[in-house]
Amino acid sequence: MDLLLVEDNAADAFLIKAFLQNSQLPNTLYQVQDGEAAMAFLRQEADYAGVPRPNLILLDLNLPKKDGCEVLEELKADPHLQGIPVIVMTGSSATQDILRSYELHASCYVTKPSDLDEFNRTMKSLENFWFNYVKLPTNFVRD
Repeated sequence: MDLLLVEDNAADAFLIKAFLQNSQLPNTLYQVQDGEAAMAFLRQEADYAGVPRPNLILLDLNLPKKDGCEVLEELKADPHLQGIPVIVMTGSSATQDILRSYELHASCYVTKPSDLDEFNRTMKSLENFWFNYVKLPTNFVRD
């Protein structure tokens, strides 16, 4: 399982990485810190030539250079990338952010918990759902 974490907050990235490293499910986590790098990674451009396309993306909305909604819009408009499921995982619980994310075809929207125990429960729930119940695509190349 190849995962792409698009997160500029070092503390949040650390917690997510630590959780996934301790996961029972094999995964490789890649991280970029801004929206432009996310699109370069997904398009396998420049420094990201040869990286695998992720099976799942964890996307923050509040990013430098290109925000999460711009990334989501660009990603879902690209026929080679649009099938990759995207979990929007952000600090915002604003109704307009939730609606906009789903309008742009986010697979789900999760507000990051501020409490560490709640964060771990949330991550465990995401892990259980996305890795045990959902069948994720493994190949995004279309003819």
